[in-house]
Amino acid sequence: MKRYERLNTLLESLAEKGAIDVDELAEQLHVSAATIRRDLDHLGKQQLLTRTRGGAVANAVSYDLPLRYKTARFASEKQRIAQAAATLVRRGMVIGMNGGTTISEVARTLATRPELSAEHGEPAFTLVTNALNIANELIVRPHVKMVLTGGVARPQSYEMIGPLSHRILADLSLDIAFIGVDGIDETGATAHHEGEANINQLIVSRAAKVVVVADSSKLGQRAFARICELSEIDTLVTDAQADESQLGIFKEAGIDVIRA
Repeated sequence: MKRYERLNTLLESLAEKGAIDVDELAEQLHVSAATIRRDLDHLGKQQLLTRTRGGAVANAVSYDLPLRYKTARFASEKQRIAQAAATLVRRGMVIGMNGGTTISEVARTLATRPELSAEHGEPAFTLVTNALNIANELIVRPHVKMVLTGGVARPQSYEMIGPLSHRILADLSLDIAFIGVDGIDETGATAHHEGEANINQLIVSRAAKVVVVADSSKLGQRAFARICELSEIDTLVTDAQADESQLGIFKEAGIDVIRA
């Protein structure tokens, strides 16, 4: 297991249990106790946990894995999802995106599609996003017209939230919106953080077509805050490992399901 995979596992275990033990983790991950201690020290320096004698406990902060520690999870699935989602975009579209690892892959894929290259100095598409990391990556692309919503940035996700974000989004119309979620089930799409869910709701409301991109681990899951109901979603792009019975719920709701 590579180090970033161990760090993911440590944080996920801590989020689930609230406290973790060095010896137990060393046995579980088949590494030495010294290796686990170094990993915990590394995460402690970033204030993602508090070290204790023999282990660590979760900080008092809201526990949502920072984006930089999520990027390795289901990486190949997310890349395939991004490739499939990108085919839904045509030249000249105004595209809305929130943040997250799968959405970031969609943005990268769109930025490198040959058919969406610059033409006569005009942008191939306009991208409206509240995600700082996506804007940072794509702003250097001459064929992308970048619109950033503004707002207050969340360090965990690099997404901007709050009333300042509403001011821009409320005045825009989107041809298509790609929405990353923490969960989607029969009740709709959801997110862990209520502030992000609120901005996502507005992105959905401004779009002529709504596409949810989610790997199979998100299907059948429900997070804290609602983004939208299934009736507001036009297309779901997921991976080939998605459970067919779960997909049946979305198909019955009239959602076009694409398995990548």
